[in-house]
Amino acid sequence: MRRLVLPLLLAAALGLTGCGTTGGEVEDTPSATPTTQTVEVGNEGPFPEVSGAFGEKPSLVFPDAEPSGGLQAEVLVPGDGDVVGPGDLIVVNYLGQVWDGDVFDNSYDRGYPAPFQIGIGRAIQGWDAVLVGQQTGSRVVMTIPPEYGYGSAGNSAAGIAGTDTLTFVVDIIDTYHPDVAGSPDAVPTPEAASVTPVIEGNLGQPATISIPEGAPGPTESSTTVLATAAGAPAQPGQLVVQYALTFWDNTNQQSTWVMGSPAAPEIGTGGVLDRLVGVPVGSRVLIELPAEGETQAIAVVLDIVAQISTTAG
Repeated sequence: MRRLVLPLLLAAALGLTGCGTTGGEVEDTPSATPTTQTVEVGNEGPFPEVSGAFGEKPSLVFPDAEPSGGLQAEVLVPGDGDVVGPGDLIVVNYLGQVWDGDVFDNSYDRGYPAPFQIGIGRAIQGWDAVLVGQQTGSRVVMTIPPEYGYGSAGNSAAGIAGTDTLTFVVDIIDTYHPDVAGSPDAVPTPEAASVTPVIEGNLGQPATISIPEGAPGPTESSTTVLATAAGAPAQPGQLVVQYALTFWDNTNQQSTWVMGSPAAPEIGTGGVLDRLVGVPVGSRVLIELPAEGETQAIAVVLDIVAQISTTAG
């Protein structure tokens, strides 16, 4: 099973970019399914009073009124950064609270922001409808009725009933569009010319990877920096990466560029991707793992797009 760690980790990174690890996370829920439904967002409220500046943990004081019953959102602090688009990997701090009830989750207390995909059905519909189109640097408050949240089933692990209206305050720290890549100015290394996998795609553009027919697989794991960028060395924590992966017979291929969103794996936790610690952000890297048992050798090319700061926001 050890050799499956890399593909499973990288694939899971696309599905684990949710808001934290507690029962209140906004994705991977029954209602977080792709939909073509047009969701109308109002801004008439009522809304709770929200204290605190962008990046600070907010506190909410609810009015003596029932929620409107519809999906409502208001921009408390307008940002001036990039506009969030469908399929983006957004990085946010957030607090979620049942209307006039308990806080069920927040990223501020964990001390690091949360990255995840938006606008393509991986988050609850309320988040997808409200956050796509917002600018980075914005603080947004939203009230979400059950139909656009966790549905009639609620989320018992988070203490959310099927009739609860939810309120979220979200600080949009950054957004990474589906076509982001490493640095186009990265400098190819001499080692890049001698690797076995065929890697195509200019630096700063999507990459593909394939194995020449009959090429012998690696006998030991290896990491090769194919092009070195001028960014800061990657540190333990979360990265934004794009990757293309293949098994040695060119099956079981995966690509974040094809799937339409970058990934946000964690490094420095004892996994295969710890090999990226110290590699400059913006670089392109090849990781090869030998076959083990019935599992074929694996090759993956990664662009390190960015380091997600633990102090962002």
